Amino acid sequence: MARRSLKLAIASLVLVLAMAAGGLALSGSSRDKPELGLFTSLPIYWAEADDVGALLSSRDDPHWVRSALERDFVLKPIDRLDGGENAGEQGNALTSLHYLILAQPRALSPAENVALDAWVRSGGRLLLFADPMLTGHSEFSIGDRRRPQDVVLLSPILSHWGLELQFDFAQPAGERQAALYDAEVPVDLPGQFVLRGGSEGVSCALGEQGLAAECAIGKGHAVILADAALLDGDAPNPAQRTKALSTVIQRAFGGR
Repeated sequence: MARRSLKLAIASLVLVLAMAAGGLALSGSSRDKPELGLFTSLPIYWAEADDVGALLSSRDDPHWVRSALERDFVLKPIDRLDGGENAGEQGNALTSLHYLILAQPRALSPAENVALDAWVRSGGRLLLFADPMLTGHSEFSIGDRRRPQDVVLLSPILSHWGLELQFDFAQPAGERQAALYDAEVPVDLPGQFVLRGGSEGVSCALGEQGLAAECAIGKGHAVILADAALLDGDAPNPAQRTKALSTVIQRAFGGR
């Protein structure tokens, strides 16, 4: 009886978390939206909280990025890009996806690098925010594993695609607007991409003095930004940011 009660309690907690995250489709409208994978260390899907209790009791509005994405997509948060120990049985987490956002992700394992490259080459469409010096505020101190990735660590996959991410330590801090894809995109201490020799089947072009890279990778397509200030949850002008994000998404995913 005790074991059964424990299972019921765990099941109830999972249900509450899913409902709190908006993970349950309560209307048929979501069936008409494509699924979008979200792999990130930023508090976009879940707010920053010390524990589950604090997360459930939070009365903060959802992150504006999550709200913007869920207007056009069914958002699917994922925590790894390969299948882990179950890879042979279930495939990787990308199998069912056509669209993916990597927003300041943690460092990828070798298996995840392979899975991501194979997924894009097979026709996947990727939007990647790779910030070499994250400026967004976090409730957690440096060194806390719950803190967003301060410095992106994606050199293996970027190098494989013929890109090198550089950073100018002498540049002034502070948010500014960059003209990118007919939009004003906020940036703060951005990096800069430089073209290097990539692997076969990859062709990249740079935009806005290396702030962005757009790559044809096999049958797929990737738009990669060397900054993530656009996704700042505490920054002013969310309407302007929403418009800029929409423009970047359109560039990465096309007409869907």
